[in-house]
Amino acid sequence: MMNDFLLHSSWLIPFYGLIGALLTLPWSLGIIKRTGPRPAAYINLLMTLLSFIHGSIAFSLIWQGKTQQLVFQWLSVADLDLFLSVELSPVSLGALELITGISLLSQIYALGYMEKDWSLARFFGLMGVFEAALGGIALSDSLLLSYGLLEILTLSTYLLVGFWYAQPLVVTAARDAFLTKRVGDIILLMGLVALSSYGEGLTFSQLENWALTDPVPPLTATLLGLSLIAGPTGKCAQFPLNLWLDEAMEGPNPAGIMRNSIVVSAGAYVLIKLQPVFTLSPIASDVLIVLGTVTAIGASLIAMAQIDIKRALCHSTSAYLGLVFIAVGLGHVDIAFLLVFSHAIAKALLFMSAGSAILTTSDQNITEMGGLWSRMPATTTAFVVGSAGMVALLPMGMFWTWAKWFDGSWNVSLWLLAILVFVNALCAFNLTRIFRSVFLGTPQKKTRRAPEVPWPMAFPMVTLTIFTLIAPLAPIRWPLWLSQVTPVANNDLLVVQWAIPLLIISGLLGCLVGVFRPIRRSWERLANLYLRILQDLFAYDFYLDKVYQFTVVAAVANISRLAAWFDRYVVDGAVNLVSLATIFSGNALKYNVSGQSQFYILTIFIGVSFLLWLMLSGQWSAITEFWSDFLS
Repeated sequence: MMNDFLLHSSWLIPFYGLIGALLTLPWSLGIIKRTGPRPAAYINLLMTLLSFIHGSIAFSLIWQGKTQQLVFQWLSVADLDLFLSVELSPVSLGALELITGISLLSQIYALGYMEKDWSLARFFGLMGVFEAALGGIALSDSLLLSYGLLEILTLSTYLLVGFWYAQPLVVTAARDAFLTKRVGDIILLMGLVALSSYGEGLTFSQLENWALTDPVPPLTATLLGLSLIAGPTGKCAQFPLNLWLDEAMEGPNPAGIMRNSIVVSAGAYVLIKLQPVFTLSPIASDVLIVLGTVTAIGASLIAMAQIDIKRALCHSTSAYLGLVFIAVGLGHVDIAFLLVFSHAIAKALLFMSAGSAILTTSDQNITEMGGLWSRMPATTTAFVVGSAGMVALLPMGMFWTWAKWFDGSWNVSLWLLAILVFVNALCAFNLTRIFRSVFLGTPQKKTRRAPEVPWPMAFPMVTLTIFTLIAPLAPIRWPLWLSQVTPVANNDLLVVQWAIPLLIISGLLGCLVGVFRPIRRSWERLANLYLRILQDLFAYDFYLDKVYQFTVVAAVANISRLAAWFDRYVVDGAVNLVSLATIFSGNALKYNVSGQSQFYILTIFIGVSFLLWLMLSGQWSAITEFWSDFLS
């Protein structure tokens, strides 16, 4: 009886984080000051712990059970029927477990990282809203509900990136992150409205059946697919909406842990659920593949030229989410889920390790670090394990995910293998480069007396290190719940046979290049002009911000100036002309209001004479015809 209650009430789990955020308001608003902000953090931690325990029980109960759906009627007016649907399945509750687990560890980590921050209560309140929106997306089976929760997630991202709002750069980063996401959200809303008009009450679980039974015209299917791609493109920091994640690194690192592991995965999660729609249009599927390929390759090149440790790691987030886009475009839904899962755990651990190095050294520049391995063993171990979980290294999770991709159950091609080999090699090189610069070598001025982090930060790092080591169990035991297995073609057997060896070799090659590449410090520059040009091209994100400045931003600025000129001189000018005419006519007529009859008679005589002149000269008919046409 209790088990049934916990399972059927698991849709309430996202509200735990929201309740925790509301309970922190007395401290966030400064109503309670004497106790300090810590009680608010403990309250939010307690609610997250309860959500994790409740979710764990529900996940264990649903693992061998059937998928359940809960439908809540929201609005029914005339032909408009809006409802919110929640799905309880191993996938949705597993995603919820991942969210609450990483959120719990991130909040414990924040107790140490932000120990002296005066607005700690406000941070934990925002993290509660963050967690609630993410949990709702995990359980949502409704297009409308998912979109609303994505909007809350965008708002939470804006508030957390701009947490230290006294710094001008932080304000700019929060604004850019918010506006960039809004571009994709508006187009996504158009797609959701259009999709709902083709299937009233459509839910994610109905999409596959709808796509098979109710085909739409090719042009409509293409436009619908492209509009639904736009939202996840912004959420997952894919090209050309990828720069916001780099700027979002101005926010606190505990929020960065969630953002780079779970938040970007929320957009990918919605994209995966929308996959049946993309099968209606080959163009939409091709666009997914092209976007994912460009982002995976471009972000990998950008990451290896960064000297800020958080930015070097965040660009690899975009690269791996690009692989998720490719998997969805190919229809490999299970692989997309495994990529999201494997990446989220490893990337959260990497950001915990990076945050520990930043807190201890008060620096984010890897060229100013070195020699931390002997002083910070837990942090070093976390970075090594997290790095191993990101590349195709046996027996880590990403290795088994890619091995499942090339086990012969999927239609794979040589170009896909080439992309994975390239991304894997560059990721291995980038992580090796960071590891050598930060943890190996001679200690620098800021790292000579760097102690290990306190237990609130060390405990979640060690815990997540253990989870990263056991994460390979998920891809090894993952059943094919969602995808139709397509037997591999004969001409792809060679790709399948050589895929895993090539991936392993590419990872080893990237590590070797990273090991033997000279470590450059902040005062050093490449001597070769062409290499320096390439380094600057990658380090400055292919100058995408300059491209936007001279294209989109310039176009918006010019249109704004034109609109301002039109409003000032045309609209305001017409209004001012009417007012001036009224003033002058009133001043002219006031001289006739003298009380003397001769002035009134003169005014009437002039008016009648003018009307007679119009009628006799033939102008009257033209005037009446003009006004009749104008009024009609």
